[in-house]
Amino acid sequence: MRLILVSGMSGSGKSVAIRLLEDIGFYCVDNLPLPLLSEVCALLAKTGHADVAVSIDARSEATLTGVPDMLQQLRATGMDVRVLFLTASTPALVQRFSETRRRHPLSQRLSAPRSVQAREPTLEESIELERELLAPLFALGHLIDTSDLAANTLRRWVRAFVDGGSGTLTLAFESFAFKYGVPVAADLVFDVRNLPNPHYETDLRGLTGLDRPVAAFLERSSLVGEMIDDIARLIEKWLPSYLEDGRQYLTVAIGCTGGQHRSPYVVERLAERFGAHGQVLTRHRALNR
Repeated sequence: MRLILVSGMSGSGKSVAIRLLEDIGFYCVDNLPLPLLSEVCALLAKTGHADVAVSIDARSEATLTGVPDMLQQLRATGMDVRVLFLTASTPALVQRFSETRRRHPLSQRLSAPRSVQAREPTLEESIELERELLAPLFALGHLIDTSDLAANTLRRWVRAFVDGGSGTLTLAFESFAFKYGVPVAADLVFDVRNLPNPHYETDLRGLTGLDRPVAAFLERSSLVGEMIDDIARLIEKWLPSYLEDGRQYLTVAIGCTGGQHRSPYVVERLAERFGAHGQVLTRHRALNR
């Protein structure tokens, strides 16, 4: 059985991810109490379901600390278990809740009893508590920051995560624009704004780092090759340490000013180099805005 465990912040796009998984043939269970996970998986395996997705959130807080042991037990049975964690910045989450006019799922939990005269917690307070409650899963999952992500882009990224082969480590290379902020889900961040900028070449300005003319421009600079070599050597040096620490997901973010030329090019070259290290994903945040 292939099991995708979907978790993350309320308002970060878990419903979008679950609907996508359902559309591509997964049997989906929303907000399952964690103590029932092993039992439900065993039942679904007996009934012939090979692909299962389970969504869990902070309302399972009492049992979240037991997730690592539970996942280890499921993997010991031969199950392909992957954890997808969606997150977003607090301002982005506040804006989404304001637009939908929905209450945060934890707001009632934080509220004092009616007999006690006290204010209702703010949305920001509910969000920060949720981050604390979900910390055990945050460290286990493959992180996607949906702060400025369109729903269609999120669907593509979830599909790429699911379609990738199972392995000891999922390595994601993600380009971004510093002018829009650093992705909150990045494990390692590299700044390539010091490299020659194709933006100042009139015939290259409208292209991206995925286009051959831009690649040819960047390849003419020895600085670009040296930067890629240095980043690759650092990752190669410390990758065994991440594996020994039990890490299954690592996101490397590469940023330039606008996220259009230099960082996408560097991401593609790094992905080529690490293609033999298991599941490698490429994502271009600014190009999908």
